[in-house]
Amino acid sequence: MSADQKRPHAAGTAVTGAQVVGRQGVVAILASTFGWSLDLFDLFILLFVAPTIAPLFFPSDSPTLSLAATYASFAVTLLMRPVGSALFGHMADTSGRRRAMIVAVVGVGLATATFAVLPTHGTVGLLAPVLFILLRLVQGVFVGGVVASTHTIGTESVPERYRGAMSGLIGGGGAALGALLASLIYYAVSSLFPGHEFAVWGWRVMFATGIISSIFGVLLFRVLEESPLFKQAADNPRPAKAPLRRLLAREQLPTFLLSLLVVIGGGSMYYLTSGYLPTYLGVIKKIDRPTAALILAASSVVVFFAAVLAGQLSEWIGRRRAFLVIGVIALVGLPVTNKLMENAHSLTAVTLAAMGIGIFGNIGYAPVLVFLNERFPTAMRATGTGVTWNVGFAIGGMMPTVVTLVSPTVADIPGRLVLFTTASAVLYLAGAVLSKETRGTIESEEPPAGADGDLLLLRRPRLTDAPAIRVES
Repeated sequence: MSADQKRPHAAGTAVTGAQVVGRQGVVAILASTFGWSLDLFDLFILLFVAPTIAPLFFPSDSPTLSLAATYASFAVTLLMRPVGSALFGHMADTSGRRRAMIVAVVGVGLATATFAVLPTHGTVGLLAPVLFILLRLVQGVFVGGVVASTHTIGTESVPERYRGAMSGLIGGGGAALGALLASLIYYAVSSLFPGHEFAVWGWRVMFATGIISSIFGVLLFRVLEESPLFKQAADNPRPAKAPLRRLLAREQLPTFLLSLLVVIGGGSMYYLTSGYLPTYLGVIKKIDRPTAALILAASSVVVFFAAVLAGQLSEWIGRRRAFLVIGVIALVGLPVTNKLMENAHSLTAVTLAAMGIGIFGNIGYAPVLVFLNERFPTAMRATGTGVTWNVGFAIGGMMPTVVTLVSPTVADIPGRLVLFTTASAVLYLAGAVLSKETRGTIESEEPPAGADGDLLLLRRPRLTDAPAIRVES
């Protein structure tokens, strides 16, 4: 194992991930995974009902424009997520991950459930889309807070050898569980409210189920303990500079900007595959809602295992090498599976193509969570991870809107998806090539070797800079 892949822990580190075992570790795993999955469930509800609510809140003579407007409301939420990560990341870095997680998860669930009582355009006119977008903004702030807390406490609370798998379990597995839960509820609700009834009451029931995340989150987080790495950091003197200011300062800015390349690439692949799949099945393939829900559920199951495996791959071969391998696989696999979906005519072929699209679109961000955790020290980890993740995924989340807008007709969407997913994989690979290895550095308060020089063009040399003397042991 090379020196840049595995660095010794900083001197004086009293608590290590290897010591975090038993009930505390298990509860942290469950809380992080289910906390993220429940909030992805809330977000997936909109993606599942987008074709239904598009004319109700954003009526237009063009179905494509109505759908694009609905996706734009999704993108607006994503734009607020970095704000939420900055606010709740500060709370998580100063007051604890657990407290931030509880407030954020409950907030998301309540915001989602409120959509169920919104008036439509036919009732209040232009006020309907305004209220819809305002509530999406509020929801986005809370979701950003969930990222800042769930994406740190889990990897901080498990043994080092499992952190890659934990990254895949929270990021990819949690997303898959959220999508699976949304798919099952979508199946149940669309069966209870078939045809036109779904456009009247079904979508409202879908949103109302968002209260599940608030109730479940409170019950689960009551037994959650704070992460040992945060407890240890709390015993040491805190930096005078706030976490967000440290993130945007000269020392951390190159790390933040370069990490964004990987996150934007992974986020774009995700939203152009799993995020777009519900609309693809309903609008393009003309598959009825209950059947589409079962296909989405099957895709979520295989994505769960693929994400955990991709995360653990980064533990076996290193984060950077895992990014390179996954990027090449996605670069080849996404165009192929998208073409298979476009030409699929049987339900079996559509299901297999959906599984392939789900796997190749989700494995990219599976190791990203632990990679970001390792890029930032404990005192600013929640802020650094949350803001970087959410800025990248905010940009990626705009891709479905862009694809829809650049498609003259619905029939043109599949071809545009191939182009955009390929470009996303290329961006992901570019970020991997320029990044440094981070594996094994989460317990060190020093940046990973070479992290402050990842992109030398971003860093102006100072007159006081001097060559460092490296002593090999």
